Amino acid sequence: MGWIDLHTHINMIKQDSDIIVSRALANDVEKMILIGTDPADLMTVLALAKKHYPTLFCTLGIHPHDASKYSDEVEKNLSSLLGEREVIGVGEIGLDFHYNHSPQDVQREVFRRQLRLAEYHKLPVEIHTRDAEADTVAILREFQGKVKGVLHCFTGTQWLANEALALGFDISISGVCTFKNAENLRSTIKTLPLDRIHIETDAPFMTPVPHRGKENEPALVVLTAVKVCEILGLSQEVLSAQLKKNAQRLFSKLLWS
Repeated sequence: MGWIDLHTHINMIKQDSDIIVSRALANDVEKMILIGTDPADLMTVLALAKKHYPTLFCTLGIHPHDASKYSDEVEKNLSSLLGEREVIGVGEIGLDFHYNHSPQDVQREVFRRQLRLAEYHKLPVEIHTRDAEADTVAILREFQGKVKGVLHCFTGTQWLANEALALGFDISISGVCTFKNAENLRSTIKTLPLDRIHIETDAPFMTPVPHRGKENEPALVVLTAVKVCEILGLSQEVLSAQLKKNAQRLFSKLLWS
């Protein structure tokens, strides 16, 4: 059957990557996409992807929390790495107006600059958005038809889901869908086209039930898969096959033997 963890931070997990990857493979998680977030972690993320390729791929980008660290030099380095074999997208990029670790105007500028990089390199994006739905949609409209991608760890409103889909972006579902208080999210998932969804862990965060409170890891993406099957009334075989198609459509550099 086989699963893909579309968004994981293995470099942030307090275990050796060999153990994490082996445990994922033993749990039928065949592919994982490791996500860069900070100028300081890009080489670490790429090195891990190179070590475990073609099981592990990566995207590289600057998270909105770290937008203040973005500079012409950072952009030049990021751009130079996007052509690497293991790099299949730009991310994690976007807007976070919940914590505002970087000023909102800086976040918007850096989001646009990285979307332009994605357009130039013809790569999809992995988008983070929190408490910034209107601004996220407004900026994505500027790139409609130029950049494709996915809203990762989706916990937004039905409005955001509808707008993202209309703009050509996909939706990725994390372990949050297993949480007791996530009824609104589960209702939104029921409205999503099957050919536009993905699943992820966002490990080491967002650990699914029944392991909440523990460190998340790619092996646990199967629990999210089971929950999505329950929500949508699908067999695991049907969902697995569709998710593979969705991932390969979105990420043209993703190899799946």
